[in-house]
Amino acid sequence: MIDYIRENLSYYPLYWNLLFKNKKEVTPEYISYGEDKDQYCLYYEPAKPVSDKLVVWIHGGGWNAGTPKQFDYVGQAMAREGYRFVSIGYRLSPKNKYPTQIIDVCSAYNAAMKYLTDKGIDISKTIVSGPSAGAHLSSIMCFCKDIQSKYKVDVSNVIGYIGVGGPYVFRKTQSMTLKMLLAMLFEKDYDRTQGEPWSLMSGNHIPMLLIQSRHDGLIEFECVEEFAQKAMMLGNKCEIYEVEDKKNTHSWYTAGYFFQTREESKTFDKFLAYLESL
Repeated sequence: MIDYIRENLSYYPLYWNLLFKNKKEVTPEYISYGEDKDQYCLYYEPAKPVSDKLVVWIHGGGWNAGTPKQFDYVGQAMAREGYRFVSIGYRLSPKNKYPTQIIDVCSAYNAAMKYLTDKGIDISKTIVSGPSAGAHLSSIMCFCKDIQSKYKVDVSNVIGYIGVGGPYVFRKTQSMTLKMLLAMLFEKDYDRTQGEPWSLMSGNHIPMLLIQSRHDGLIEFECVEEFAQKAMMLGNKCEIYEVEDKKNTHSWYTAGYFFQTREESKTFDKFLAYLESL
């Protein structure tokens, strides 16, 4: 309960940072992949690239909120670090029920890869990442062969995955907030195992880093432990990083650390160090 209260109180400083601390480094390029206003991506080309790796990021927001434009500060932070970065948007619940979101993520990924290839940008070293709802969707795209086959997604160029604060397992003991969000995401009689990363996971070549906090406030730490256990059982390389920062509630460690430097945030430092290690 204490962590749940801390999570709710964290929204105000996050909004303050969003209003006053988003330093513009670059102007992102707009990539449309559909007719809906949320079906687009933003591509950030750093002024001084430090790596030939590409980071593809799927935003969080409980599946019912958020856009790449609202998370512009994430792209700006990664541009400052010298990484090419794609931020993917998708249609939101409750108006659009699952599997709309995973269909959009797969379509957006394909559109972004084509866009960058046409620009002559190397996509052979791609890292896929996502926080919260974005971790849910990105993990399904990366680790479910049936989804990859159905929506024609080629992940052979993906060399790493970073999931942050993801609801990978729909546990019976989940928080009331997560229960409400899942109720908005799925139709009443939908088989939720068809949208659960744990149930859909296949074995593949992509190593994963799973960043999670024991003081999340919304998602239990056991969720990531169960997901990692199945990953390793399937032969997938998997590492869990337990958040050490004092700002360790769900919103702060899934998105707030992009307002900080790697010296200020151990979580951001781990995120970047993992990119560097791949």
